[in-house]
Formats: sequence, C-alpha cells, structure tokens
Amino acid sequence: QVQLIESGGGLVQAGGSLRLSCAASGRPFSNYVMGWFRQAPGKEREFVASISWNGDSTWYADSVKGRFTISRHNAKNTLYLQMNSLKPEDTAVYYCNMNGASGFWGQGTQVTVSS
Repeated sequence: QVQLIESGGGLVQAGGSLRLSCAASGRPFSNYVMGWFRQAPGKEREFVASISWNGDSTWYADSVKGRFTISRHNAKNTLYLQMNSLKPEDTAVYYCNMNGASGFWGQGTQVTVSS
C-alpha cells in the first residue's frame, strides 16, 4: 500500500517562502520519478515540478521556474518543494505524486498566499 503524506503547507504573505515535504512509503522510493502538482479552486490540477529517480534531472512549470526548487532525499524516502517569492496565484492544494498521472497521489496540503 503506497502512502504519500504531504506536510508544510500554510498561510504566508506574498514574497514569503514555504517548504513542502512528502513522506513516501510502500514502494521503493528511489525507483520512481516524483513530482508536485497543484489545484486551485475552480481550476484543473496542474503540473508544478518533477525530479528523476536520482535527482539529476528536474523539470518545472514556467510559472514557478526560478522560484521553486524540487529535491529528494532517497535515504529518507522524502520529496521536497522549496517555494520562494510566493505569489497569491500560487494559492492551491499541493499534491505529491509518484510515477506520473497514472501513479500514486497524496492527500494534498493547502498553501495560501495573501496579498
């Protein structure tokens, strides 16, 4: 049974920072591409960032490039998303993902950025 448990969300002012974490269990974490997605109210879920199994390659949505950094610690089975220079439009529920859209999802963590 795969479990992906996100933490680190909250309320922050525009320009602030948050660090999300995703603790994974149930599958060999280091075997999988991991990613972050988000869903704002009334909008579809969208890709934010992803990282290769060994962390050597990363990919970002244009909207977060230069502000967000995805990373992973395979020995701790944990995925991270460092979010800097946050904007109100970053407000959403952020989801951890293992192995792409047809893979596994966490329950989500709310990020709210006030202006």
